[in-house]
Amino acid sequence: MAWILSSTIFVFFMLFPGICLFYGGMIRKKNVLSMCMQGITAGAIISLIWFICGYSLIFTAGTPFIGGFDKAFMQGVTLTSFLPGIPNLPEIVFAMFELTFIAITPVIVLGATVERFKFSTAMVFMALWAILIYCPVGHMAWGPDGFLASTGALDFAGGLVVHVTSGSSALIAAIMLGRRKSDGINSMAPSNMVLTVLGGCLLWGGWFGFNGGSALGANATAGMALLNSQIAASAALVAWVLAEWKLHGKPSLLGAISGAIAGLVIITPGCGFVTPTGAMIMGAIGGVVCLWAVNGLKHRFGYDDALDVWGIHGVGGGLGAILTGIFASSAIGGEGKDGLLYGNWKQVIVQSQDTLLVALYTMAVTGGLLFILDKTMGLRVEPDVELEGLDLAEHGETLHV
Repeated sequence: MAWILSSTIFVFFMLFPGICLFYGGMIRKKNVLSMCMQGITAGAIISLIWFICGYSLIFTAGTPFIGGFDKAFMQGVTLTSFLPGIPNLPEIVFAMFELTFIAITPVIVLGATVERFKFSTAMVFMALWAILIYCPVGHMAWGPDGFLASTGALDFAGGLVVHVTSGSSALIAAIMLGRRKSDGINSMAPSNMVLTVLGGCLLWGGWFGFNGGSALGANATAGMALLNSQIAASAALVAWVLAEWKLHGKPSLLGAISGAIAGLVIITPGCGFVTPTGAMIMGAIGGVVCLWAVNGLKHRFGYDDALDVWGIHGVGGGLGAILTGIFASSAIGGEGKDGLLYGNWKQVIVQSQDTLLVALYTMAVTGGLLFILDKTMGLRVEPDVELEGLDLAEHGETLHV
């Protein structure tokens, strides 16, 4: 209980203030407060949705694709209730830990749409996203008789549920909102790299609760998840820096912290299933691949994924899920958890098909939601608002630092 309560606080700090600072420092000064406002408000709205119906839709029986409303408003979640299969952890502690996951996941998407997404529309989108994307995918992966779980998918801490969903949605959102007016014309350089590094380091530290807490106990598996997380992040950081140095002649601080985050994304599905050597290889591969997605893939196709959510979370999350199918070892994850390197080639097929399913489902629902919201509320702020900056135009505040 003490470990999961501590992990809950770690993951909470990933959103407040981790991702707000990480994203805020990477955008122009006139929009930093709007990013923070979107992040903390969305987190609050989604926390209420979790209490009202989210927890029930994921963790109660229903269909293989969505749960029911038996525990809506946390009915039956008491000081003395426990979930089947988790006999040593009070259900209320588990529910609070899982709340932090859903609170941060939709907010990740907002990194692709900064500096142009209307606040009102963004908040409606966040609420609907949590219900229509996170809850079904969460139930399929973690719920009773969930479809993804029944296929044998390995997702220790949310590679599919958190990163493939948020990254895939970010790509569609960036395309449908269109490019920022100043993109390719005026400087879009980060306003404050210190904020970005501070936020990135809070994310890095919070990931120990994210991945280690998913062991649901203070045990050796939690320790392995922590070690694998650090090894993968470090390997990805070094690989990204070296590749960037080779390509552009200089290693950047933004590249270093982006590489670390990419490594953490990649190891999330496999942190409790792979060896530390496997984690190092996964991180090194991921650092190079995500750098390519951020620098090559985006520029080739011209979409304005402002903070590279697709390149890091979408590509990195999918890559991590597939690599888990290669490097998973029953010596770490338990009986039946072997991947390709240990004789189970079918695990790669399972991981690949489930990654594709989650990505396609997320993209389809995101596209439908944004189409409806565009016709009813409008997606983008007006051009003069975008020019003035969302901080002042939408919230009546400015950053004076």
